[in-house]
Amino acid sequence: MTTVAAYAAPAAKAPLERTTIERRAVGEFDVLIDIKFAGICHSDIHQAREGWGEAIFPMVPGHEIAGVVAEVGSGVTRYAVGDRVGVGCMVDSCRECDNCKAGLEQYCTGGGMIGTYNALDRNGEPTYGGYSHQIVVDENYVVRIPDGLSLDVAAPLLCAGITTYSPLKHWNAGPGKKVAIVGMGGLGHMAVKIAHALGAEVTVLSQSLRKQEDGLKLGADHYYATSDPKTFEELAGTFDLILSTVSAPLNLDQFLSLLRTDGAFVNVGAPEEPVALNLFSVIMGRKSLAGSGIGGIQETQEMLDFCAEHGFGAEIELIAASEINEAYERVLASDVRYRFVIDTATI
Repeated sequence: MTTVAAYAAPAAKAPLERTTIERRAVGEFDVLIDIKFAGICHSDIHQAREGWGEAIFPMVPGHEIAGVVAEVGSGVTRYAVGDRVGVGCMVDSCRECDNCKAGLEQYCTGGGMIGTYNALDRNGEPTYGGYSHQIVVDENYVVRIPDGLSLDVAAPLLCAGITTYSPLKHWNAGPGKKVAIVGMGGLGHMAVKIAHALGAEVTVLSQSLRKQEDGLKLGADHYYATSDPKTFEELAGTFDLILSTVSAPLNLDQFLSLLRTDGAFVNVGAPEEPVALNLFSVIMGRKSLAGSGIGGIQETQEMLDFCAEHGFGAEIELIAASEINEAYERVLASDVRYRFVIDTATI
């Protein structure tokens, strides 16, 4: 066991504070990573404040982890000391179910994936995330960060990047497709970049036009305010795919009206409250209402390579660990462009 510094929420809704945690000894197939940067995801806030249900405390959030390999187990073949690596939202799964064998570890049916934090590992011990100096992870759940990506802008790709890349690929965003992104936050700005790089015609649907200039610079072709009722009249029946990145309840019937026949509305943002739906909104037009999690390990590596190939990471604001609680409040106020990243050297 190794003692490392970390920032943790001692209880639900409590401010995060500096503490120490124990990391397991490096096993045969483990990789010890010196964490350099950790992104702050809205889901960190949901879980630290028990917005998604009962959680495990003390909690060290963080599943957007970028760092450098410091030690490897005797059986590790994929990585060596000094490699630039990342860890996303999961650190293990059953590895035996059909989904795990198909590279869909995020949808593991053999007990579910083991989250990077707020979960129990195979030994029944709590997992602790990336707001810390080091982490030990099985090599099969570690990905390589290409040399073309700086570690700070790569960190948010381990959640925000793959969470948007996976559904955009699955629903065939590309040339000839009209794709709308709901929300221009941490996930939304990555969705715009990725959809544009895939060749789709990209529209941002945001509450206001406050971030319009940013959206167009990042690759959007069009930008509309959803607070304007005329938006829904003008864009009715327009899109092949709508990707919702917001974590607030939406008027789903209103947004489904924007889909073409056979279009899909896909949720990657997860509101804490239930949402209402008139089923005629999907029946008329053979439309789909769907959701998507993160991506498997292989797809996450594919996403990182794709982003490096196209020369972009996340748009970030680098902060010290002492600013985490302030950053949480600013995320809730939509006051970040577009992802806070913690310099873990400041922990």
